[in-house]
Order: sequence, then structure tokens, then C-alpha cells
Amino acid sequence: MTGFARAAGSGGTWRWTFELKTVNAKGLDIRLRMPAPFDRAEGEARARLAKALARGTCFATLSSQREGATAAARIDLAALESIAVAARAAAVKAGLAPPTMDGLLALRGVLEAADTEDDEAAVNAACAGALASLDEAIVALTTARRWEGGALAAVLKDMLWSIAVLVEAADLNPARRPEAVRERLAQSVETLMGSARGLDENRLYQEAILLAAKADIREELDRLKTHVAAARALIDGGGAIGRRLDFLAQELAREASTLSAKANDVSLTAQGLELRAQIEQFREQVQNVE
Repeated sequence: MTGFARAAGSGGTWRWTFELKTVNAKGLDIRLRMPAPFDRAEGEARARLAKALARGTCFATLSSQREGATAAARIDLAALESIAVAARAAAVKAGLAPPTMDGLLALRGVLEAADTEDDEAAVNAACAGALASLDEAIVALTTARRWEGGALAAVLKDMLWSIAVLVEAADLNPARRPEAVRERLAQSVETLMGSARGLDENRLYQEAILLAAKADIREELDRLKTHVAAARALIDGGGAIGRRLDFLAQELAREASTLSAKANDVSLTAQGLELRAQIEQFREQVQNVE
């Protein structure tokens, strides 16, 4: 979801530059800054960004400057009159010469120089030009993010392949064979019968079989394979898939945790822990997907 783009333009007495930067985030957060008089187009700019982006934090900044504008003098007549009355009274009281016009105009707040304002049509034209530059920056940003997404897709596919290999290895683990399960159960029952008296052998075998059924990881393995296939299909389909991939990563982690908890063999437990580590790496990378 990371990317950077910049586009510049000009119109009339205005020059501007639109700069876009995106970083990772769970949702879409647009942080837009547009100075006056361009702030009147802020709503439209925000809408265009929201249409182009689906996820991430976007920092959009418009910087502008005005060139060739003529300055106009502006006199605050009320302030000038008030100061003149007070200055004359003070001069008479102190026996000094009355204040001069140039002296009064030099006082702060009496005379100000301000740029002449553009008319409404000129401001609207400048805003339209700025929005066109925004569109140009959005195209460049989307291109950069799409290129990054293509590279990331290859990384995610490699990770899914590693996860699928671990799932298949757990499925083929010799400890899951019926004869291996029966042998472990027989050993457990024999140990219990030898260390305790008064136990019903048939009842004990029934309980052991029930525990073995609860420890079976067939369902977890099937769901892991299904989630891996769904993640691959999403990546191949493209588009804004970050949220759905994030959900699948959570489901993969849930099934791997259950598999590890139910594993009744050291080798299966080790495979489950490695599977959880691979899925966590996959989940972290998914946070970079729009």
C-alpha cells in the first residue's frame, strides 16, 4: 500500500504542486491539506482519492504560490482618524508640531499592502487545474502501488507454497497412521493397567478411543488446505483483496493453533509450531496489501 507521486501545474497567476504519499493501514484514512482559495475544491479532491484507493493512510498535500499579482494599498480610515485626533491632542498639550500625514501612514495598521484578489472565474479555473494535477498524481501513485503489488504477490505465493508444504507434511506424518495411533493407545492403556488396580479394561479402552477421536486433526488439515487455495485464488484474481487476505490469514492461524493443541506426537507438534510461524510471516506481509 506504500507509494509516492507528485504532479505540478499552473494557471493564471497561480502555480501549484500536488504531492501524494500512502503508507500501510487497516482501513482507508485520507489526510488532505489544501490552502485557500483551493480549499473550496477539498470535497471533490477527497472524493477522487477515496474512489482510487481502498486501503491505507494517504497524505495528500497541495502547495501553491501566486506570481505576478499586483499589490494594492489599503488605508484603514477609521484607525487613521482615531490616531490623528489623539496625536493632535497630544501635540497641543506638549507644545509640539501637529502630526504629518506621512508620519501617520507609517504607523502599523493604518496602511497595508495587499495582493489584488482573483475574480471568481479565475479561482474556479485554478481549482479545476489543481484537480487535474491531482488526477495525474493519482495515476502515478496507482501505477507505483500496482508495481509493488505485483512484486508482493510473488512473495505471498511463495509463502503460501511453504505453508501448503507444511500442511501436506503434517498430513503424511507417520504418527497419523492408524497402526501408530493404535500402538500409542495400547502402550498408554498398558501403562495405566500396570500402575492402577480396579480399572475396567473395556471402559479404559473406550475412553482411550474417545480421546484419540478428539485428537484427530483431519478437519484442521482440510480447512488449512481450503484456506490456502482460497488465498491463492484471491491473489490471482487481483483487486483490493487486503481485507479478505487478512481474514484468511487469521483463519489459517486459528487452524494451525488447533492442530498444535491436538497433536499427540512430538513430530506433529513441531510441524504445527513451524506452520504457525510461517502463517504469522504471511499475515504480516498481508498488511501491505490494499
